[in-house]
Amino acid sequence: MTEKTRYSDQELEEFKAIIIEKLRLAKRDYDQMMSSLMNKDGNDVDDTSPTYKVLEEGSATQSKEELIQLASRQQKFIQGLEAALIRIKNKTYGIDRITGKLIPKERLKAVPHATLSVESKQNRK
Repeated sequence: MTEKTRYSDQELEEFKAIIIEKLRLAKRDYDQMMSSLMNKDGNDVDDTSPTYKVLEEGSATQSKEELIQLASRQQKFIQGLEAALIRIKNKTYGIDRITGKLIPKERLKAVPHATLSVESKQNRK
């Protein structure tokens, strides 16, 4: 029996469904982060006492930086998922880009935008 070199169209459809759902949630979370950064929620402290405002600004700056980092990470995650959808379309999804072998289904279900098997990833370090 020859080793499988790619996932079947049916398997690719299953992965596609998983990725589309993760993408929907990731975009929702990203939009919430951006909305929070733009301060559209109206939770501003401009109308409270000056002392309170000074205390707030320190933590606000820190949490804003953290939020920017999270949003940036989320954006990379979204791009990874979108690239995975392209690989599904090209029928190259789930193929380790170093070894050319199939990435195990369990890994792809956990990390649907993976382009390396755990083994390849560890060998790179």
